[in-house]
Amino acid sequence: MPRSTNRAHGLSILALAMAVPLLGATAAMAQSAPQSGPIPYDARRGVFTFAEGLEQALPAVVQVTTLGQSEGPSSGENEPRPISSGSGAIIDAQEGIVVTNNHVVEGGRKFTVDLTDGRIFDAVLVGADKATDLAVLKFDASGLSQIEVVDSDQLRTGDLAFAVGYPLGLDQTLTMGVISGLGRSGMGDRIEDYIQTDAAVNSGNSGGPLLDSRGRLIGINTAILSGGGGGNDGIAFAVPSRILMYVVDQLRTVGEVKRGSTGAILGSLNAERSRDFGLGIVRGAVVESVAPGSSAEAAGLRRGDVVTRIQNRPVSNAGTVAATIGIAQPGTQVQVVYLRDGREGRATLTVDAPGDRSVVIGSEVVIARGLSARTGTDGLQVFAVEGGSVAAGAGLQAGDLIRLVDDTPVADLNALALALDGAGQRILSVMRGGEPVEIILP
Repeated sequence: MPRSTNRAHGLSILALAMAVPLLGATAAMAQSAPQSGPIPYDARRGVFTFAEGLEQALPAVVQVTTLGQSEGPSSGENEPRPISSGSGAIIDAQEGIVVTNNHVVEGGRKFTVDLTDGRIFDAVLVGADKATDLAVLKFDASGLSQIEVVDSDQLRTGDLAFAVGYPLGLDQTLTMGVISGLGRSGMGDRIEDYIQTDAAVNSGNSGGPLLDSRGRLIGINTAILSGGGGGNDGIAFAVPSRILMYVVDQLRTVGEVKRGSTGAILGSLNAERSRDFGLGIVRGAVVESVAPGSSAEAAGLRRGDVVTRIQNRPVSNAGTVAATIGIAQPGTQVQVVYLRDGREGRATLTVDAPGDRSVVIGSEVVIARGLSARTGTDGLQVFAVEGGSVAAGAGLQAGDLIRLVDDTPVADLNALALALDGAGQRILSVMRGGEPVEIILP
């Protein structure tokens, strides 16, 4: 059955859908269950409930509406109209800071925030980060609530999880499930280190919080994996608070996310490449090249090494490594485990400050504007495209063969680096599946 990854949109009756399996529990055991036990019990009503902790968070979950220029005949007023809707979480009540998804606010000219008490406010966009699909809004209001944020690194598979948002045209809705997995990736080479949950997440939940059983924020719901039709199939993904808070801090302080680097140019391991390397694994990040003078070169990494763990976390693909390096402060030392010729090795990488160079040249690879290219049997081939980058936004894909840049042939990596260096628009002529495609890099 075909599967597809869907981003959610939607509009705004409080529905608390909470089901707790109580296998083997008797009525006598239920009556004696303490408040501090594994399942909170409300003796007055005679029910098991998580309402006390969760109700504190619900007023801080908002509906976000994005307005933009609508298509079609104009009414003459030229006012922006709603183009998308989603959810958001207030994490700073004093400053009116809301975190949501980038795809909820993308393309908007104006934004509104609806509160559970019926109030509605205009909001301004502080900043957005496509690579993590996060955005920050700000609005002025009194009497706001905020959600406590906790470290997602403390999560364990099997923990209860609650998703809150405004799905499918409903008012604020709460659903419950468990943490199905951690460190999920594989939906591209963007910054990926998702929390997976089976709490029902549907269209309109995007940007809403994923809460623990005490009502604390552990992630922001961002995507669902559907077997077709875009509905909930019990597989949803949230950006963990570990990444969330770094991105929010960067957007609030400098307006953009500046990511560190180690000089290792990575691609994702797949079944075909695993066979080429003679490996028995299909998860990992392949070192395609190492920038001269970089931390990765000093640590001894070489082309062909396969990174399998970083900071004691399993590596699924290049996005896993980018998620760790991308939120590390300059000077941070990062431990990696890699395979070389079938043998395991270890290295310590020092995260460097983000560089200002528009082009990075490795011994056998060029990185520019989010594309990574190397020399293949048929010419210059793109082997990775960074999520949220200029190249990704322009529609460039891994596997594309670059023939021309601004109508000038590029025969080798040096020519490509020279053609892409500097500011300004570039027009790439590429071959994709034997057909010519034009890509405009702004």
